Amino acid sequence: MTSIDPAEIAKFEAMAAEWWDPSGKFKPLHMMNPVRLDYIITQICAEFDRDRNGLRALEGLRILDIGCGGGLVSEPMARLGADVVGADAAEGNIAVAQVHADQQELAIDYRATTAESLRDDGETFDVVLALEIVEHVADPATFIETCRDLVRPGGLVILSTINRTAKSFGAAIIGAEWIMRWLPKGTHDWQRFITPDELAQMSSGAGLAVADARGMVFNPITFGWKLSDRDLSVNYILTGRRET
Repeated sequence: MTSIDPAEIAKFEAMAAEWWDPSGKFKPLHMMNPVRLDYIITQICAEFDRDRNGLRALEGLRILDIGCGGGLVSEPMARLGADVVGADAAEGNIAVAQVHADQQELAIDYRATTAESLRDDGETFDVVLALEIVEHVADPATFIETCRDLVRPGGLVILSTINRTAKSFGAAIIGAEWIMRWLPKGTHDWQRFITPDELAQMSSGAGLAVADARGMVFNPITFGWKLSDRDLSVNYILTGRRET
């Protein structure tokens, strides 16, 4: 069984060439990325007792970026010393990611594959990142179970997604797709969004202890993002730890 939804993959295949254009269809991710990376690096360094400010803070850690797209997160992880596998079911995304990594002289193991295939091949990681992907897979709960299988005991699974609220419909669909036109109409399906409680339940059900959850909040006045301990009403990110 696979978590892949062919229709969702096709959407991102069509946009693949624009991954590294900060003014293109992935502008929202480029804008969000610094806050997202700050959270991820902080969580990993706290868990593995690393110096958050070290130039090679992630040295020796094996990290999977599943649904890596063009590599917006894989590349910073590699720069910090991690051994990175970037996986995506959309071959067009992998092609773009590989070219960009080569241009940056970064050694990243990019693969056009699925989480299930990696698990079946016996791959394991210290950290699994599944960012802005669970709302696009066919069965989120089963996908999270697969992520859990891919992480070693004591390791982390970090998930980010969009809450299913009236506010998220206004921000992610009406705002980002209809008004600002940052994304093509139909990129997101509000009914597939997942609440923090649902994601926490899926994570716990998969055998992950939920260690942290934060909101990622966009300020339309400053056009900037920040982390929030309280506001998870639109974008949010969750850390689960595999303890056994």
